[in-house]
Amino acid sequence: MDAITFAVLTISDSCYEEPAKDRSGPRLVTLIGESFDNADVIASVLPDERDLIQRELRKWIDRGDVHIILTTGGTGFAPRDVTPEATRPLIDRECNQLTLAIAMASLQKTKFAALSRGICGIAGNTLILNFPGSEKAVIECFEVVRDLLPHAVHLMRNNLRLVQRTHAALQQTNQPEQRQHHRHVCPHKTGAGNDTDRNSPYPMLPVQQALDTILSIVQRLNYKDVQQLEALVSPVNIPPFRASIKDGYAMKSTGFSGTKRVLGCIAAGDKIVEHHLQEDECFKINTGAPLPLHADCVVQVEDTKLLQRDKYGDESLVDILVEPKAGQDVRPVGHDLARGERVFPAYDASPVVSNSLLASVGSQLSQRKPTVTIISTGSELLAPNQPAADGKIYDSNTTMLEELLAYFGFDCLQHRVLSDDLDNIEQTLSELFKTADFIICSGGVSMGDKDFIKPALQALNFKLHFGRVNMKPGKPMTFASKDCKYFFGLPGNPVSAFVTFHLFALPAIRWAAGWPRAKCSLPVINVTLLNDAIDLDGRPEYVRAAVSSIKGQLHASVNGDQISSRLQSIVGADVLIHLPGRTADKTQARSGDVYSASVLRYDFISKYE
Repeated sequence: MDAITFAVLTISDSCYEEPAKDRSGPRLVTLIGESFDNADVIASVLPDERDLIQRELRKWIDRGDVHIILTTGGTGFAPRDVTPEATRPLIDRECNQLTLAIAMASLQKTKFAALSRGICGIAGNTLILNFPGSEKAVIECFEVVRDLLPHAVHLMRNNLRLVQRTHAALQQTNQPEQRQHHRHVCPHKTGAGNDTDRNSPYPMLPVQQALDTILSIVQRLNYKDVQQLEALVSPVNIPPFRASIKDGYAMKSTGFSGTKRVLGCIAAGDKIVEHHLQEDECFKINTGAPLPLHADCVVQVEDTKLLQRDKYGDESLVDILVEPKAGQDVRPVGHDLARGERVFPAYDASPVVSNSLLASVGSQLSQRKPTVTIISTGSELLAPNQPAADGKIYDSNTTMLEELLAYFGFDCLQHRVLSDDLDNIEQTLSELFKTADFIICSGGVSMGDKDFIKPALQALNFKLHFGRVNMKPGKPMTFASKDCKYFFGLPGNPVSAFVTFHLFALPAIRWAAGWPRAKCSLPVINVTLLNDAIDLDGRPEYVRAAVSSIKGQLHASVNGDQISSRLQSIVGADVLIHLPGRTADKTQARSGDVYSASVLRYDFISKYE
């Protein structure tokens, strides 16, 4: 069966302003992924504005491929709670029994459920359900409708074959011995992963859903540090004195232009000159130097003419060619930052920004960075300094991942290479997690006889949130967590590890380090394809490409053979082009097609034409 496409819309003024506060939307995305093996999810966050809500709902309805829209928030009694009012005009057929089922189940949890005004209905071929805004409420409401949703989609689409199949599956699920099994049954390639059914037991998540799952689980590790920085006030004025903005001459603005005697020179770092100043006198002054006590302006060197030097070669007489004005080219005390003002108008995760600002006020605050350990698995692996041996290959993944961490400003606590031994892997992971927040592992997560990572994690009571992602390369990508410890299982092929590090591990580490969500992922640009034709894969593919700027427009050329074992494809790679999965209508990417691309490098343009 085709994938069921869900749209999740969080409606909240506060979440719109700070997306990191949104817990309900990501929770719904996770619930959908855990419940349906064949689901695609799109998500958005909007403020409590009726027109904006209605416009977004209409856009999804008109797409034609969105089967179910779940909204969260804006269903209460507050003046700005307008989600039902935005939804109702779009509905063609009301679903009162669904609304009633949600209300009855919710009332069994809390009497305050009576204050929710959410509605359900069908718009075109799309089912819309309004959920309340709390994370607890969306979990409870989703539990009510979960098993009904696939059948509802089949009925709306008049797909009788799948209606019958769903009926059969639901009846099987309702057998006494099956009542604890909640996952929707549908035709797919997910199986038991054993000798009788060798398909992976893990559903294949869309890339965005996998990333949303990760970021909804990973916790901020430096919350207190951020609070300290946000609360820090300056103990000093910057500048602490009236400072000259330019090289020039400090004087009284009441003295007019014309000839003035030069009394001396004031450099940056000198004490404030308290010498009484006549209107026909001035001091030569350098940029950043303190203004004399009795001066109120600076005339830049370019607006003067030197008339005379004394016997020591110092300037003694200068002609001021412009009329001086009070305050001209002078920074007042506290102009940049006043004593008692907040040092950080907003938190910035960049150490360049935070450490520079702290230094400017003479403060030092240590900020906790996530601790990361890298491991590679495989009995066939050799360290780069070992001699070559039969049946062995050199381990490039550890070096690559360590260098990538350093490139993006994070440290590798330690690295290990592990043989394919379950007990050893389990023991080593347990030991490493005593000091590491994150472990990034390459290899051991696929379907081989020696892929022991997932069993080791399960033995250590880690929760495996997903074990496959619908992408190429990188399908076996795995993410697991336990308390505030996080495990990324990247595929062993070098390019797969390279791609999945950028798309999943890096955003998670940045998020833990306090980065805003919008900046956690790599920047995305649009590029025009230069290659004549590239056959599309059944899965969305992330291909390495070099970027050229041609007459101000960005173009990209794919770097040769893209097989996941060929590490050379990252040479000269500026971006990862997001190629869509193959469809009946679109089997090739062609020259001139425009695609999104994730930027890999700070200097991401290789050629200008």
